[in-house]
Amino acid sequence: MQQAAKTGANGSPAPVLELSHITKRFGSLTANDDISLTLGAGEVLALLGENGAGKSTLMAILFGHYVADEGGIRVHGQALPPGNPRASLAAGIGMVHQHFALADNLSVLDNVMLGSEPLRSLRSNRAAAREKLVEVSRRFGLAADPDAKVAALSVGERQRVEILKALYRGARILILDEPTAVLTPQESEALFDTLAQMVAQGLSIIFISHKLAEVLRVSHRIAVLRHGRLVAQMPSAGATQAGLASAMVGRSVQAGERRPATRRGNVVCQLDGVHTPPGRDALRGASLEIAAGEIVAVAGVSGNGQVALAGVLSGMEPVMQGRALLHGKPLPAQPAQLVAQGVARIPEDRHGTGVVGDLPVWENAVSEYLHQPGGALKRWGFVRRAAARLKAQKTSEDFDVRGGGPDALARSLSGGNMQKLVLGRALSASDGAAAPVLIVAHQPTWGLDIGAVNYVQQKLLAARDAGAAVLLISDDLDEVMLMGDRIAVMHEGRLTPARDAGAWTRQGIGLAMAGVAEVPA
Repeated sequence: MQQAAKTGANGSPAPVLELSHITKRFGSLTANDDISLTLGAGEVLALLGENGAGKSTLMAILFGHYVADEGGIRVHGQALPPGNPRASLAAGIGMVHQHFALADNLSVLDNVMLGSEPLRSLRSNRAAAREKLVEVSRRFGLAADPDAKVAALSVGERQRVEILKALYRGARILILDEPTAVLTPQESEALFDTLAQMVAQGLSIIFISHKLAEVLRVSHRIAVLRHGRLVAQMPSAGATQAGLASAMVGRSVQAGERRPATRRGNVVCQLDGVHTPPGRDALRGASLEIAAGEIVAVAGVSGNGQVALAGVLSGMEPVMQGRALLHGKPLPAQPAQLVAQGVARIPEDRHGTGVVGDLPVWENAVSEYLHQPGGALKRWGFVRRAAARLKAQKTSEDFDVRGGGPDALARSLSGGNMQKLVLGRALSASDGAAAPVLIVAHQPTWGLDIGAVNYVQQKLLAARDAGAAVLLISDDLDEVMLMGDRIAVMHEGRLTPARDAGAWTRQGIGLAMAGVAEVPA
């Protein structure tokens, strides 16, 4: 795709987008510090940076959701009115978020038309809208059935609808935020083909991603933000993943390497034909075994039963049919009992369920251990603050949690430090609880920068090497293939047999993710 895109990028007479000296402050925090960037016609500019580097703030200013304290934006040479999303849309700026904003009960055509007609219009011209949608689909190679219900579409098809929404509104500058995060490899390839057609026709794209191999493949230029400042710009040709990672974090980052398990022990956890209460994300006869000293990685497109799988093994989801066993005994549907028996959880949503944002770091660090019988953190029903704070301090030191100390509110932590706090609580035996024998890690590196990803992965590998059984549920296929000793694929609530990682190819996993026949190497 990159070669096709680069042909379109050559010879652009003037930038289609200019961000000049953009500065944005939130109190004492400078989120964007004097950032200047340009984007040419038919060019793909990759925007990289750690969590908290300022990418989201910069894009929010461009889209009119925030107003810059200093600096300005010009689109096709014209000043863009600040803080006005309608003006940004009218100027041809479109954004496709990682989490789609589509109405499942409506058709593709209805979703595309939403918000594109005046509210006071007496009638909707659906015939003209359908004709326009078909033309846009044909022009950019984005096949879509206008009458299909969004609820019946695959994730890749839904993303296609989101892109069509932007193009239907006349977008000439498209912002793609982590566009492949929830796609199968085949869907990612289809997206890259689409991008090639778009840039060949003069569209300009800002591509935001943590996947450095994809960045190098699809972009012409790369801009790197760190701590709110623009620290590097470079052509994609000649750039390396190692160099980009170092620019993002300000130091050398060791690339992840596959570290196979040295020994596989006895089975710790077993699922046998497990069904959970009916629903879109339910388990429908899932079977799996996880042994001590191994990582079983589960791949799959989000929404195929991963939440229910993690819920069953964390005591949060009841088993309606089948068996869930821990050390050969029925797994109790009581989270506190599971913690006492050595089941550690790293939940998918660190903000919503991983921490209590309005409680301090020290309380979050010990929260799952306060109800353990015979524990040292409580006496006569009261928390022993000194002992709890000491334990929290050790967890923070052991897992390098930074951000204001034990009394800082958990919501003030960066994403990476919040995840380290959750990880430290899960992996540190405390207050009468058993050392972790089973770790349920659901999207443990989601949304983290490359340095934090490497840190979390190394901690999980260390826990495996110490004898823990680890279930890794991840939408990131690179992570699945790097970390998994055995790999299973989830589709519509069912699991394929868990095979040795070497028995899978990327194509085979991708086909299994789409519900096609399992294809081992």
